[in-house]
Amino acid sequence: MAKKFMDADFLLDSEPAKKLFAAAKDMPIFDWHCHLSPKEIYENRQPEDIAYLWLAGDHYKWRAMRSCGVDEKYITGNATGYEKFRALAEVMPCLIGNPLYHWTHLELQRYFDIYEPLSAKTCDSIWERANAKIKSGGFTPRELIKNSGVTCLCTTDDPADTLEYHVKLAADETFGVKVIPAFRPDKALGIELPGWRDWLAAMEKTAGVRIESWTALTEVLTDRIDYYASLGCRASDHAFGEFPYLRASAAEVELIFSKAAKGEELTDTEIEKFKTELLRFLAKEYAKRGWGMELHIGPMRNNNTAMFNKLGPDAGFDSIDDREVARKLSRFMDSVAQENLLPRTVLFTLNPKDNYVLGSMLGNFQTEEAQSKIQFGSAWWFNDNIDGMREQMKALANLGAISKFVGMVTDSRSFLSYPRHEYFRRILCNLLGDMVENGLYPEDYETLCGIVRDISYNNAVNYFGIEI
Repeated sequence: MAKKFMDADFLLDSEPAKKLFAAAKDMPIFDWHCHLSPKEIYENRQPEDIAYLWLAGDHYKWRAMRSCGVDEKYITGNATGYEKFRALAEVMPCLIGNPLYHWTHLELQRYFDIYEPLSAKTCDSIWERANAKIKSGGFTPRELIKNSGVTCLCTTDDPADTLEYHVKLAADETFGVKVIPAFRPDKALGIELPGWRDWLAAMEKTAGVRIESWTALTEVLTDRIDYYASLGCRASDHAFGEFPYLRASAAEVELIFSKAAKGEELTDTEIEKFKTELLRFLAKEYAKRGWGMELHIGPMRNNNTAMFNKLGPDAGFDSIDDREVARKLSRFMDSVAQENLLPRTVLFTLNPKDNYVLGSMLGNFQTEEAQSKIQFGSAWWFNDNIDGMREQMKALANLGAISKFVGMVTDSRSFLSYPRHEYFRRILCNLLGDMVENGLYPEDYETLCGIVRDISYNNAVNYFGIEI
């Protein structure tokens, strides 16, 4: 007999799994890596309709709609909100096996009390009921965050950002959720990119000083790190398609900086040397302040030049790269560990072929400084689905201590994305429940329930040292 569609026991295949999920489901959420806008959180505007909430900036949905042949007019074009919603509704039944199908219906269930599947047949009814619910209240950014059980979230912020909205939010005592910045210096490291000199000018404007040398750059970045720390920042974030490691002397990086600042073309060797030395410098600064450093490794970005020129980045045209990562990552971590300045580090891979590469790397650099100081980050982006999450957690359980895992991140720009934590918790509890069901772990529910609560929330709070 078929199971009911996404009922209370969704993804929970055993009695142990159900017992564990009962312990995890009401845990709060610490969203330590997301792309929400602090400006939108501060301004707290009422959304106009469900199309705005779902489709205004969600490249996951855009990519799926393109795969089903939807015209760009109904994705990022000038179609009305209803027309875009109908286009999504029409393709939703085609997304069998895609996590979007589950996320969509979890959001309909949790935020709108709508339990029937979205399709062309149900489109108009769901459109009307969802929008009526939105108009009745409870759907501003702050309400969605708070009502989702979030206690703290970390946005993703460039060093050149003024952080004015973080300052305003910190001073606003009417909102009980912490919104703190996370330091994302990808543009500082991207010396090979056409916009690097524009970023440098923006950084000079924010810092109020000229940056005419490598030394000046590191001084400004140190000042920005201190400023971020003053606003509660406890994490940095870096993304690399190919992880760099090629050492250079101080004189060499000064010369490379000078060439780049003048707009001169750099060699691949010079680019890698600059990235290596700047990342080493930043890692040591993070370690001095007890921050966590997130390394997201493996995206191949902006593959479709025509669509990049039309829509810009983060529009659904990125994919997984397949470069080797182990040796350079190891040499980088070892180089700062030798100075006793390797920070708490979370390693994410976009390519699941590297699950065991990163999972085994953890044990090389663990210390007593923190439980599982080096973490294997949750299944990310193209992997945050049932299979991807299970495989990442299985690798971590096989190679390390999954009980110390810092758990799920939304990695999202959507204020409706928090049911992804429920999705993760169900998958986690089912995985551990399978172990109990198959006699691989005793039915010690006091210990097991503590483990799932810790992975769901407590471990991350303790790891990043957040006071909530």
